[in-house]
Amino acid sequence: MSTPLNRRQFLEGAAAGAALLSLAGPAAAQAPTGAASFNIPSLVDGQRFDPALVVDAARALAQRPLIPLAANDLPEGYAALPADQYAGIRMQPGATVWAGENRGFTVEPLHRGYVFSNPVSLFTIEEGTVRRIGFDRSKFDYGRVAPPTGNADLQFSGMRIAAGLERPFEVAVFQGGTFFRALARGQNFGAMARALILRPGETRGEELPFFRAFWIERPSPAVGSLVIHGLLDSESVAGAVRMTLRPGDVTFVDVEMTLFARQALDHVGFGCTSATFLSGPQSRRVFDDIRPSIGEVSGVQMQSGGGEWIYRPVNNPATLQVSSFVDENPKGFGLVQRERDPAAFQDDDQRFELRPSVWMEPLGDWGAGSVQLIEIPSDSEPNKNIIMYWRPKQPLAAGSETSLSYRQAWCWQPPERPPLALATRSRQGKGSQGRRRRFIVEFTGDKLADAALIASTRATITAQPGAVHNVRLWPYPERKLMRVGFEVDPGNDNLSELRLVLQSGGQPVSETWLNRWTW
Repeated sequence: MSTPLNRRQFLEGAAAGAALLSLAGPAAAQAPTGAASFNIPSLVDGQRFDPALVVDAARALAQRPLIPLAANDLPEGYAALPADQYAGIRMQPGATVWAGENRGFTVEPLHRGYVFSNPVSLFTIEEGTVRRIGFDRSKFDYGRVAPPTGNADLQFSGMRIAAGLERPFEVAVFQGGTFFRALARGQNFGAMARALILRPGETRGEELPFFRAFWIERPSPAVGSLVIHGLLDSESVAGAVRMTLRPGDVTFVDVEMTLFARQALDHVGFGCTSATFLSGPQSRRVFDDIRPSIGEVSGVQMQSGGGEWIYRPVNNPATLQVSSFVDENPKGFGLVQRERDPAAFQDDDQRFELRPSVWMEPLGDWGAGSVQLIEIPSDSEPNKNIIMYWRPKQPLAAGSETSLSYRQAWCWQPPERPPLALATRSRQGKGSQGRRRRFIVEFTGDKLADAALIASTRATITAQPGAVHNVRLWPYPERKLMRVGFEVDPGNDNLSELRLVLQSGGQPVSETWLNRWTW
């Protein structure tokens, strides 16, 4: 049996989904609609399944114009359901796919309604044969909502996955566009991923791809993983995605993707993650809120293709900020929550300290490009205003085929850690004079317990543009901690890129701390 998601978590997820859709702009908030139900003859009920058939279906889709989704067949009033009423629609106990079969996973199809009106077809693969999951209103508890009448097949809006035999837990949700989220055991849902992101943050408007269908392989309890095949589509591209979900104390999602471009794509993003950050000690924006910090993540962690470990605190800026970290064949990147002390948030409801970090490990060479970080001004918790992804330098040509793969780790801390001191806390405030700003960065790590190393450690700090003043180091070897303080004078400029690294004998003692400060 699956452990039910509590009402607050469900509402939060629904609100986050609505906020993400709205961030894409009104033109992209829903995929094109109006056509009849979509079927793929080679992948319907009773057909023998082969993963190559999903790739073939994507290739065939890309050779013709986009076929709009049929989102106008919802029962009256369902598209306008309030979030709390929609959250009350759940499957009846024992009605989930593979319930009672002790397979290590159950799948709960999600009803359409609220902002999730687009239909998604769901199939299982049983002993190599495709089996369609048909819509059956008798399997749902509608709470305070009047059940739909008639026998129409409404399909679904996505699915929720629970994992585990003895202590099952909600591990992943796929719903809306190509959005999905996962977590490790003991965590609360937070950051969200997208299989594909197109033109985010551009004035011409974001294009929002969507999943048409999922095929879920029946799991074996001995394997401990769940394989999901997805068919995605959009105005300019179609694609096949294979995801292997391996839940646990770290939940891994291996993603293999093949894209077929209908049109030239000059701004495409892979390995996309988004999360909420409103305020904290590293942010200049102040909210009239009883909590000292509000954020699902604290920063961005990267390991460049050259091996440099980088950490960049995220901010809630006054104006839209887009940062590009140019690289070639990156080793990893992700949005991370480094603050695990409940006292830092003092929020007994949201429990931001329990939100997952999400680490992306490219598999194979990704070539030249950049890690993109978009920071969107926000005053609303449901808004996922921090967005991160890899943008390849080379555009995707019309008619081209592109394949890549990566591994996501939904975790407490990334499985790959540098053998260096980490920047665990960052603070800023008014400086000693004029427009100066004062920064405090705390580094922790085993190296900082070495008295001889500490004695030779220096802080290398740059500000471009700007001047650095009053640099001080406070070592606390008994706590394996070093605190670095400095001031930045921007002169007449309103933006400065900051860089800090601890070094000894010309070698790094810490990861590289970066920050963008805007006045």
